[in-house]
Amino acid sequence: MTEQTHADHNDTDYYDTDFSDVDPSTGELELEDRASLRRVAGLSTELDDVTEVEYRQLRLERVVLVGVWTEGTAEQSEASLAELARLAETAGSEVLEGLVQRRTRPDPATYIGSGKVRELRDIVGSTGADTVICDGELSPGQLRQLEEKVRVKVIDRTALILDIFAQHARSKEGKAQVELAQLQYLIPRLRGWGASLSRQAGGRAGGANGGVGLRGPGETKLETDRRRINKRVSKLRREIAAMDTIRETKRGRRVANEVPSVAIVGYTNAGKSSLLNALTGAGVLVEDALFATLDPTTRRSQTADGRTFTLTDTVGFVRHLPHQLVDAFRSTLEEAADADLLLHVVDGADPAPEDQVSAVREVLAEITRQRKEPLPPELLVVNKTDSADEVTLARLRHALPGSLQVSARTGAGIAELAAELADRLPRPQVVIEALVPYTRGELVARAHADGEVLEEEHVQDGTRLRVRVHPDLAATLRQYETNVSHV
Repeated sequence: MTEQTHADHNDTDYYDTDFSDVDPSTGELELEDRASLRRVAGLSTELDDVTEVEYRQLRLERVVLVGVWTEGTAEQSEASLAELARLAETAGSEVLEGLVQRRTRPDPATYIGSGKVRELRDIVGSTGADTVICDGELSPGQLRQLEEKVRVKVIDRTALILDIFAQHARSKEGKAQVELAQLQYLIPRLRGWGASLSRQAGGRAGGANGGVGLRGPGETKLETDRRRINKRVSKLRREIAAMDTIRETKRGRRVANEVPSVAIVGYTNAGKSSLLNALTGAGVLVEDALFATLDPTTRRSQTADGRTFTLTDTVGFVRHLPHQLVDAFRSTLEEAADADLLLHVVDGADPAPEDQVSAVREVLAEITRQRKEPLPPELLVVNKTDSADEVTLARLRHALPGSLQVSARTGAGIAELAAELADRLPRPQVVIEALVPYTRGELVARAHADGEVLEEEHVQDGTRLRVRVHPDLAATLRQYETNVSHV
């Protein structure tokens, strides 16, 4: 059956096709399945209130989402497009329609195939959309050709995520990292008009150094833009490197004091900031939105036995996180790689929490490959149990052995999580017994802050301590020791 024949079918043929029983692993797909383009229900965010619709039309872009289902199940492809819809809404767009085409691979020229581009153009025209968002990273050629054919702006998943990061960045470092990622994405996608915008050189226009043989196109507008962007990229890299030095200094101070660190990692909107607030009372921004946290937040906390440690809230991950962002945010993400423990937060209310775990581990593995160092131990925490059903929670207990289930909103399971954190944090290595004079009370305070006080007694000559401390404090206490041992 030819592609033109498909184009003559009515809407019902290719929008209502059921793909739930198609197994993508059985080899070559049926031509009709591969070429079909179908709607994904439940993605529209159109509003009924006319005044609100008019207001949104002034402020928000009206978008149609397009995805290509190349592998996995129909549910996974629809979940990916639903996530794209949430990303679009987070960026401030109104989702009008969601479409998925079944193909073995995206079309190298127009992403969804030339025959289906005409159908997409009709849908864009009928819905009044002004933007098409593709669920994948498009090549510069795909972007240009698809935009020319559908006659509205076309962006891909990577550009959408970069736009959200640009909106949410607050700190100087965060803004610089996002700008660097955007410019790295933009360089291969610059568009120009060649010689029509070239700078002419030679003759009288070229000045005293012009003349025969030098007349003709000079540097084009495209080349000028590319040179300026490369110059800006170099400057941003230097600025981020300087900021990274400051971060390393702070991190080095914590390491010198041997303060254990915990990094909270996880999928975007899994509840990492809420969990940080529940454990430390930090009061950081909590918002039911994707990528609400871009700038890492570090807070001190204490275990029940008095040991101090730090908790760092990091940027959330997402499926197919743009490699430009991983590169730009590498210094921030390395906060997680340098921690003593990873607190991996999973959204228990998500339709596919196991996929979230895989996406996060994939990004962390990429950082590990660059550093050639192993990742810290991981503690899996399933959050939002108050919004998840019991069947899902039971499945996750089996699929994620050793994980804890909590609710940062209600506080359920937080005490158990705090106890587990205390057990997994590295303990001081030296047990020492010392009689500290009352004139050296600061050593007793350090023992409480940086070590683990096993016994304490106030006697006539001073404070008798039996403590587990780090080697540096043990060396200071050794002048007052009565017994010392390594554990």
